[in-house]
Formats: sequence, structure tokens, C-alpha cells
Amino acid sequence: MTPQDRIEALIARVALGERAAFSDLYDATSGKLLGVCLRVLNDRAAAEDAMQDAYVKIWKKADRYQVNGLSPMTWLITIARNTAIDRLRARRPESATEAMLDTLPSPRRSPEGDVIAASEAQRIVDCMDELAEDRRAAVTGAYLNGQSYADLASRFDVPLNTMRTWLRRSLISLRECLSR
Repeated sequence: MTPQDRIEALIARVALGERAAFSDLYDATSGKLLGVCLRVLNDRAAAEDAMQDAYVKIWKKADRYQVNGLSPMTWLITIARNTAIDRLRARRPESATEAMLDTLPSPRRSPEGDVIAASEAQRIVDCMDELAEDRRAAVTGAYLNGQSYADLASRFDVPLNTMRTWLRRSLISLRECLSR
């Protein structure tokens, strides 16, 4: 029996709920899966946690594995890698948010900032006035009121792709107007 056949047999037995087979599968594959998790996370403790989560998924999803002639390690590695990536994504926002807090300006504006903001707001209003009335209403609906493109297309009785074109062209016109 080749190592590939042995792992496939272990996965099949795990699908039947055999704990001994799961233990054997863990012994046969844990080194490789830990390496995969460690490569993604660059932290041994986090990699071990991710690997543990991966094996829980393997236990629960073993009945979904299908023998297809490819290496069963590919299936196992995919589960481990995706679990590690999920953990990496879950922890990134915290560090990105913390880093961003140091670079954000104070929420209070100066009197000079108020004048500049009012001037910019007037420029935007003037540029919006250059758009056709229906285009202006569509832009306002989409970008200020949060309406979906489908809702706007229905409201203006135009096809969805036409609404997308209206909005894209309107934004191009606004950008050109604001760059003058």
C-alpha cells in the first residue's frame, strides 16, 4: 500500500467516525500541515492553533473527500492553508486599525480647515449642477443615499447596465470638473 493509498484509507475511516484512524491520520500528516500553517502565519503558537482547527474541519468534512487519483495530501493541505489564511485575515484588521489610529489627524478642524471644507463643498455642488438632472439624482442616490444600482435602474426605468454607465460617466465628469 502506497503512502497515498494509506492516507486515503485513513480519511475514509475517519469519515466513518473512527478515532483510531483519526489519530493515525494526525500522526502521518501533522508535520506537513504544521509547516503549511507556519509558512502562512509566521508564528508557531498561531500555526498550532490553526492546525488544530484544520484537523477539526478534517474530522467534520472527511465524508466529503473523494478519491480522484490526486494526492489526498492536497486536500488536507488546502484545508490547513485556508484555515491559516482565515486566521491571518481575522487578526489583520486589529493591527491595521491600531496602526491607522496613530496616523489619523485630530477630528477637530481649525477655522482655516472649515473655510477650505466649505470651499471644496461648494466646488462639488457646482460640479454636480453641471450634470443632467437625472444623472445628478442617480449619483446622489447611489453615493450619498446608499441606493443600489438595481434600485436606481428601477426608479429611472432604465436597464441595469445603463444605470452603471450613467454613474461611471457621471463620476468621470465630476472628476474632470473638480480637476479644473
